[in-house]
Amino acid sequence: MVDINELSSEFPMIKEMQAYHKIFWKNPNYKKEAELPVGSEHIFDAEARFQRFAPYFEVAFPETLSDHGILESPLLKIDQMRSVLNAEATHKLQGSLYLKADNYLPISGSIKSRGGIYEVLKFAERVAIDHGELVYGDNYAKLNEPRFKKMFSKYGIVVGSTGNLGLSIGIVACQLGFNTSVHMSSDAAQWKKDLLREKGVTVVEYNDNFTHAITEARRSAEMDPSAYFIDDEGSFDLFLGYAVAALRLQTQLKAQKITVDKEHPLFVYLPAGVGGSPSGVAFGLKKVIGANVHPIFAEPTHIPSVSLGMLTGLNEKISVYDIGIDGVTKADGLAVGRPSRIAGKMMDTLLYGIQTFDDQKMMKNVAELHDAENIDVEPSAASGLTILDDVQAQLEKDYPMENATHIVWATGGSMVPKSDMDQYLADGESEINKTNL
Repeated sequence: MVDINELSSEFPMIKEMQAYHKIFWKNPNYKKEAELPVGSEHIFDAEARFQRFAPYFEVAFPETLSDHGILESPLLKIDQMRSVLNAEATHKLQGSLYLKADNYLPISGSIKSRGGIYEVLKFAERVAIDHGELVYGDNYAKLNEPRFKKMFSKYGIVVGSTGNLGLSIGIVACQLGFNTSVHMSSDAAQWKKDLLREKGVTVVEYNDNFTHAITEARRSAEMDPSAYFIDDEGSFDLFLGYAVAALRLQTQLKAQKITVDKEHPLFVYLPAGVGGSPSGVAFGLKKVIGANVHPIFAEPTHIPSVSLGMLTGLNEKISVYDIGIDGVTKADGLAVGRPSRIAGKMMDTLLYGIQTFDDQKMMKNVAELHDAENIDVEPSAASGLTILDDVQAQLEKDYPMENATHIVWATGGSMVPKSDMDQYLADGESEINKTNL
C-alpha cells in the first residue's frame, strides 16, 4: 500500500498534480546507459512481418493499395499552425513545426494501428504456421481466403481499451476471422463502440475506468483456452509494432531533406495514456535516429499516470487514483490511471521529460488546427500542440533551437463521425472565444 503523505514529502511535485496544476518533469536519467530487453533487431523483425503481410492488406483492405499494403501516415509541415501558436505563445517556437499525421493512418486512423494491428498479425501468422497452412515465403494474400477465416474462427482475441486500440485490433482481427472481444471503459466514445459492433466485434462495456476494463478482459481470456489476450499494460509485441514508426519517419525525414544532428535537434511530442504507444515510438526513434532526437510526452493534468509512475519510480505500482486525482479528461485515448508495466522502465533513460496540459487549451488547439490547416484530429491528438509553449523555455536551456525540428504526433481523428467532430470544434471555438474576450 502506497503511503501518499510520505510520497508527497519525498516528491513535492505530487502536490502540484493533486491541485491539477501543470507540471514539467525532466527525466534525471535521460541519456544514461541502460541495458534494455529489446533492441534494434526486434524493430527490424517487426517491420519484416509488416512487409510479409502487405499483400494481405492489399486484398483485405483496398484502401491500402496506394501504399502497397504498408500502413503509414504522412509527415506534414504546418506553418500556418506554427504562426497561430506563436502569436499567443509566451516562448515562441523556433525552427520548423510538423505533424506526424497518424490521424490519417489507414484501417483505424490512429497511432494504435501499428501496435494493435501488429500483435494481431503476429498471432495470426503463428496460428497459420502451426496449422501447417503457411510458410514465411508464401504470398500472405492467401490469408484472406475463406479457409483461413474458418481456421482463425476457432480462436478468440481479447483486449481492454479506452477506444483506439480496440478499434485497430477489432477491425483487423474480425477481418481475419477471429472471434474478437473488446472490453471498454466508460471513457470510450460511443461511436467507437458502435463501429466495432458494426464490424462484428463483441463489445463489453463497463461503467468504470480503464484499469477495471482491462482487468476484466484479462480474466475473461484466462477462462477461455482458445482466447489470446492482448495486454495494453505490458505487451512487447504492441511496443515493437509502435516502434516501427521510427523506420518510416527516418525515410520521411530524408525525403523532406530534414537534417537531424547536434545543431539541428529533433523534438517529438507524443501524447501518453497507458504509455505503450508513445514509449514504443520513442524507443524506435532513439534506436533508429539516435542521440539527437528528444522524445517528450504530453499528459492531461487530470490523469498524469506516466508522470506519476516515472517521477516516483513506482511505475505501474501507482495509479493517479491513489493520490486522489479524478481522472476526468476529454482526451479519451489518454484516460488511463495506471501506466504500462513497460513504459516507465523502457523510458527511464530514453525520455527527455513529460509536460502536463489543461483540457481547455487542448480543445482550443483542435479548433485552431482545423481553422489553420484544415486538419481534423480528436482531442488527445492535439495535446502535443498544447504543450509546445510550456516546454520551450526548458528546451532552450539544453539545446540550440534556431534550427530545431518539432514533430507533434497526431494520434487519431480521421474516423471520428462528423457530428462528434463538429462538437469537438464547437468546444474548441468556445475556448478560442474565451481567450479573445
